[in-house]
Amino acid sequence: QVQLVESGGGSVQAGGGLRLSCAASKYTYSRLCMGWFRQAPGKEREAVAIMRTGGAFPYYHNSVKGRFTISQDNAKNTLYLQMNSLKPEDTAMYYCAVDYFVGGTCNERRDFAYWGQGTQVTVSS
Repeated sequence: QVQLVESGGGSVQAGGGLRLSCAASKYTYSRLCMGWFRQAPGKEREAVAIMRTGGAFPYYHNSVKGRFTISQDNAKNTLYLQMNSLKPEDTAMYYCAVDYFVGGTCNERRDFAYWGQGTQVTVSS
């Protein structure tokens, strides 16, 4: 069982930045599919950024391309989401998700096995 703990959310003015972190308890397999999702009130959850261990071409939602960067620190078992130039429409609860990448495709449609509890990001205009 993998436990994920997010941190780094908060309130920021438009144009500002935040870095979200997602610390994992322990992995038993090194190949991972990892991602960040968000859900705003009254809206469906959407994938923000997806990457696989060692993957060179992460997926980004069109609305965050050029502003958000997903990355991983293997030594710390931690996933990050650097968010720059934040906009009010980025306001949402952000969740990290991880799955052992033993088959299938690592993309935004994957059914991730492990989820964090979420961290709130609020961007004011």
